Amino acid sequence: MKFNIVLVEPEIPQNTGNIARTCAATGTNLHLVRPLGFSVDDRYLKRAGLDYWEDVNVQYYDSFKELREKYRDKQFYYATTKAVNTYADVKYPEDCFFVFGKETAGLPEELLKENKEWCIRIPMKESIRSLNLSNSAAIVLYEAIRQRGFEGLLGEGKLTRYDW
Repeated sequence: MKFNIVLVEPEIPQNTGNIARTCAATGTNLHLVRPLGFSVDDRYLKRAGLDYWEDVNVQYYDSFKELREKYRDKQFYYATTKAVNTYADVKYPEDCFFVFGKETAGLPEELLKENKEWCIRIPMKESIRSLNLSNSAAIVLYEAIRQRGFEGLLGEGKLTRYDW
């Protein structure tokens, strides 16, 4: 099982670090589209990702078009508050891509319009603009992983000092 998270022009290093940690925990690839709103050496980015960075396959692109052309035969899903379908309405294929926009603006509406049938949203109260980016990525990713029976992930938790 393999999935891909795409962050288009992320702005907040802590969010990207948290998403990197989620990717490490799930074996998910992380794709970062420039410009980034921070340096990859940023201490907040490193701190949020803890010591899991070596377990994350991170790839960088100069544009979303570059990434899309590289993976033209793959299925992309676009996370937005503007979608008709929720993230739970979709049966996700293996190796698909979940695309998230920058924290302050989301994905460009032109891109959303071109991919309307592949746009997904997380339901929330109408008065709330959006959820935190790292929370949104985790919600969508774990739904896809749940649909595949958590394949490849730890089957049961273990106590450190005690037996169940």
